[in-house]
Order: sequence, then C-alpha cells, then structure tokens
Amino acid sequence: MKWQGRRKSENLEDRRGMSSGGKTIVGGGIIGIVILLLNVFGGENAQMLTPILEQMNQGSQSAPTEQRDLTAKEKEEQEFINAILVDNEDVWTKIFKENNMTYEKPKLILFSGAVQTACGNATSDSGPFYCPGDQKVYMDLTFFEELKTRFGAQGGDFATAYVIAHEIGHHVQTLLGTSAKMREMQQGKSKAEANKLSVALELQADFYAGVWTHYNQKMNNILEDGDLDEALSAAHAVGDDAIQSKMQGHIVPESFTHGTSEQRKYWFMKGYKTGDIKQGNTFAELR
Repeated sequence: MKWQGRRKSENLEDRRGMSSGGKTIVGGGIIGIVILLLNVFGGENAQMLTPILEQMNQGSQSAPTEQRDLTAKEKEEQEFINAILVDNEDVWTKIFKENNMTYEKPKLILFSGAVQTACGNATSDSGPFYCPGDQKVYMDLTFFEELKTRFGAQGGDFATAYVIAHEIGHHVQTLLGTSAKMREMQQGKSKAEANKLSVALELQADFYAGVWTHYNQKMNNILEDGDLDEALSAAHAVGDDAIQSKMQGHIVPESFTHGTSEQRKYWFMKGYKTGDIKQGNTFAELR
C-alpha cells in the first residue's frame, strides 16, 4: 500500500508510551477470547459489552502509571496509522460535501493493554472498536498479530487499513443516524431478530470501508498488488461462521452479529466497485 507523504492528523492520539493507571480489566484466558469473539470489529456492539466489562473491572487490580519513549517500530506504525486516518478524513469529508453534509472527524486512539472509554473500560482482547459515546476509534495493534496467528488472516498493511476504515464506517453511521435508528429497531425484537439488525450494521461498515478504498484509490492511487487480497482475507477471518467454526467446531447462524465471511467480503467489494454510498442499504437486503 502506498501511504507515505501524508500530512499529520490532529486526531491521532498514541497512548502506547504509557500504562493504564488505576483499574485495568483482566482480559486473558477464556474470558479474553470470549470478549474478542463478541467484540472483534466491535463498532456499536461495544456498547453492549459495557456491563460485562464493568463487572470484570470490579475484580481488577490497580496498576501504576508509567511512561516511556516509543520504539522505532512504534513510531513507524504511528506514521502508517496516521496516513490511514488522514486518508479517511479526506475521503469522508469529500463524500459528505458531495451530499451537502459536513463530516465531523473522529479521534483514533492507539493503546497498549487497556483503555478507558465512554463505552466502558476495555482491553486489547476486545479488538479494535468504535465508541459512539465519545466518537473515538480504539486500537491495540497487537490485534493484527492475533488476526494472523489465531484466525488465519493473511495480514499486511492493507488489512490494517481495512479494519480502520471499517471502524470509521461506524462513525459515519453515527453521524448519519443509522446507528441510533438500528438500536430503536432492535427494541422489542427477539434476540435472533436483533442480531440480524446488528449484522446489517456491521456489513454496512464493511461496505463503507470498500467505498473509502474506491475513493482513496482515485485520489491517491494507494493500491498495490495483493492489497485487496489482504483486506478480503481479513474480512473472511472475522466472519461469524469462520470464528465459530474455529473456536467451537460448529456454527449457530441465529447468533451471528457481524455476518458471514462471504457476506463481509461481498459488501466490502460492492463498496469498492461502486463507490456509491447510496448502494449500501444492507438492512433492506438482509430481510
């Protein structure tokens, strides 16, 4: 992926040089895996985890605050994440302007281990997520090693770009009112029906990641050989069916909250091929 030479975003905050002071959540072992499976590419579903996370936090221990300099590798990672954030800012500002709207830029927080958010406390086991309460994307970059080693994704820089674009897709949904409307639609529904709406929301975020790729390719010619394969491999790895099959040996479709591997790949590619934000009505197509 071609990403060098971008301006510096004012909306990137790198907290990896400091530990999380105060209480931290114990996220290892089986509990950590459960949180990861529930919240991978968490988006709006991060809110639903808040009671679980807070309950776990009651039994946590305090940790002293420490600060250190970032390593050379971490500084390079920061530059890359900054470039992806900048490209998202530019693309979505353009798309919103084309539709007579104003884009409000989200913050992106890099952290290590644990972090406090308006959606509750979380650890790296939660995976990358967007918190609508403070309109921030939270990421521990160790997740991407998990994506390769535990879930069999190909990895690569564009896999990371896809994940960030997906999470910012949830921010777009917040700005457009889609997320709030989805939560209203979930009221009074059975768990299975509510899960279908959650799937639609997540697939739309994948679609928006594809739209971002379409625009960014036209604006910055970012794609190199294999980049789309990296994104599709990541999308496949985090499909509900792929995760359930790997972790429990069977799949339970009515419990899906993010969509199958094929659905996630389809909607990402639809966004990429069309570049048309108006063609992402995943809610209508899932009925």
